[in-house]
Amino acid sequence: MWHRSMLLLLALALSAPALAQEQTAPSLYRHPAAEDLRSLLSARGYGMGGAWRALGVSAESGTGNPAALAAYPTYRIELTGAWDWVGKDAAGMVSISDASTSVLAGGVTYQLVTLGKGPQRTTAHINTVSMALPIADSLLIGVSTRYLLMRGARQANAVTGDAGLLFRPSPAFALGVSGHNLIGTGNPELTRYYSAHAGVLAGLLTVAADVRADFETYKRTTFTYSGGVEYVIGQSFPIRAGYTWNGFTRASELGMGIGLLTPGGGLDLAYHHEFGGEKGRLVALTFKVQVR
Repeated sequence: MWHRSMLLLLALALSAPALAQEQTAPSLYRHPAAEDLRSLLSARGYGMGGAWRALGVSAESGTGNPAALAAYPTYRIELTGAWDWVGKDAAGMVSISDASTSVLAGGVTYQLVTLGKGPQRTTAHINTVSMALPIADSLLIGVSTRYLLMRGARQANAVTGDAGLLFRPSPAFALGVSGHNLIGTGNPELTRYYSAHAGVLAGLLTVAADVRADFETYKRTTFTYSGGVEYVIGQSFPIRAGYTWNGFTRASELGMGIGLLTPGGGLDLAYHHEFGGEKGRLVALTFKVQVR
């Protein structure tokens, strides 16, 4: 009897770590609240797998690296709608930016987001005001202020800000760094993170890469890597593809998209597919107007 008891205790002792690991593993690779507001992009951004901060060709640039607002002397208006039919999340975005009338570029973006299902439903209003200024022929600096109001299952009423630098030694190459949510708010949706990003424009081909580093959300370093490519067919029809490795969920995400370019604007359509995490399936459509 004594031998049987010892064997039983030994078996329990050996199996306890495995059971604990099995129970805690899902929580290690979950989708955090902060990621819900970091992936609100235009259709072009989704199509390129989230690699967009260095490019400076979207009115929403102020929500990424605000310095990119001054990259091109244009006036832009963009309207984006996105829908994830798996998570039942939806987002709408209106962005206006102007770098054509003054050395100081500015932008305003409003985002309306609904997250979750049933009693977990949350509505978020995000207002971002951004400014950018060239401080040298090839160096741009930018800052932005963001106000978040959330109602429903998750609550927030907070103001934070971003800052960024963009180095453009030539019109064909850009390299940038940015810090996000630099003003602490205590909200899990607004934890601090940093990004390094690069973009190369070679004729009708654009290649971009982003790396995000989060040292705060899980009290440890979490990296997310994104890369994307765009090629414009006949100078009017861009096709896009991109890939993201999400360090939080330890899962792959794929983006793809198409578009139509006109002298005064155009439209973009994108599909975003998560192979892990929440297994999201998202479509996004952007209408844009551009005046040089």
